[in-house]
Amino acid sequence: MQYLKDIITNATIAIKSVNSLVELDKVRIQYLGRKGELTCCFQNLSLLPPEKRADIAKTINKTKEKMIQIFNLRKAELKQIELLSTLNSEKIDITLPGKRINTGSIHPVTHTIERVECFFTKLGFDIESGPEIEDAFHNFDALNIKPMHPARTDQDTFFFNQNLMLRTHTSGAQIRIMENSQPPFRYIVPGRVYRNDYDKTHTPMFHQLEGILVNENINFLQLKGILNDFVYDFFKGEEKIELRFRPSYFPFTEPSAEIDIKNKNGEWLEILGCGMVHPNVFHSVGINSEKYSGFAFGIGIERLAMLAYGIHDLRSFFENDLRFLKQFK
Repeated sequence: MQYLKDIITNATIAIKSVNSLVELDKVRIQYLGRKGELTCCFQNLSLLPPEKRADIAKTINKTKEKMIQIFNLRKAELKQIELLSTLNSEKIDITLPGKRINTGSIHPVTHTIERVECFFTKLGFDIESGPEIEDAFHNFDALNIKPMHPARTDQDTFFFNQNLMLRTHTSGAQIRIMENSQPPFRYIVPGRVYRNDYDKTHTPMFHQLEGILVNENINFLQLKGILNDFVYDFFKGEEKIELRFRPSYFPFTEPSAEIDIKNKNGEWLEILGCGMVHPNVFHSVGINSEKYSGFAFGIGIERLAMLAYGIHDLRSFFENDLRFLKQFK
C-alpha cells in the first residue's frame, strides 16, 4: 500500500514538473503504459494471498483513476499554454494590405455569343437549341445535302456510325424547329459544331449561331438588311467597317451568299453564310413553299471574336492559356 502511495506522489510531482505535451506523454507511459509502474502492480496481484487481492486491486484502480485525473488536468493546462504561445507568435498585422483573390472572367467566345443573341432577340428572334449528336436526316438529308456530297465523308465529318455523327452545323436545328412549328416563326440556335479540320483558322470544335425566319413574302432584301444592321451593330466601336456580300453556294439555300469582313491586315475573312431557304428543305418538313418563304444564316462565332479582339489564331480560344484569357477580364 505504501508503494502505491509513493507511485501517486512521484507521478504527481513528475506530471506537474513537465512543460510540454511530449514530456507529459513520456510520464504517462512511465506510469500507465503497458510496462508502466502501475500496470506492473496489476500484473503482480497473482503473487498475493487470494484474500488480499480484491482490496489491493480496488486500491490500485483508485490510484489509477486519480493519476489519470491529474494527468488530464495537466494536459489541458499545457494545451492552453501552447495555444496562447501560438497566438502570441502568429499575430496578424491587420494594417497590411490584403491579398488579391484571382477571379475569372467570361470567355471571349461566350461573350460574343451573348452579344449576338442580344441583337437578334431585340428583333423578336427566340433562342432554341439542338442535339450535338445528330442523325443523317437532320444533318444532311432534310437540308438537301445529297448522298455523294463531300461533307458526308470521314474527311469532313466525325461519324459514330452510318446514321449518327457529331453535327457539322447548327442547321440541323432549323429542321427540328420546322418539324415542330408552323410559320410564321423566327429563331436563333447557338451551339457547338464539329468538323475534321485543324489550323490557325479552323478547329475540330467551334461555335455557330444558326438563324431562321419563315413567313409569307420574305425576300432576300430583308435578309440583307438584317445582317447588314447586325454587322454594323456588332462592330459599332470600330472606325470603319468594310463588309461585302459574296455569291456562294449552300445546298439548303438558294440564292446563297457569304459575308466577309476586312480585318486590320487588309484580308477578307468570312464570318457567316446565308440565303433563302431552299424549297426542297420546306418539302422535307411539310411546309408549303408556294405560300411561305424564309431565310437562314449561320454565323461563325469565333470568326467574329477574332475580328472584335484582334486575334490571329483561332486555336488560342481553346488552349486554356491563362496569359491569353486574362486579357479579357
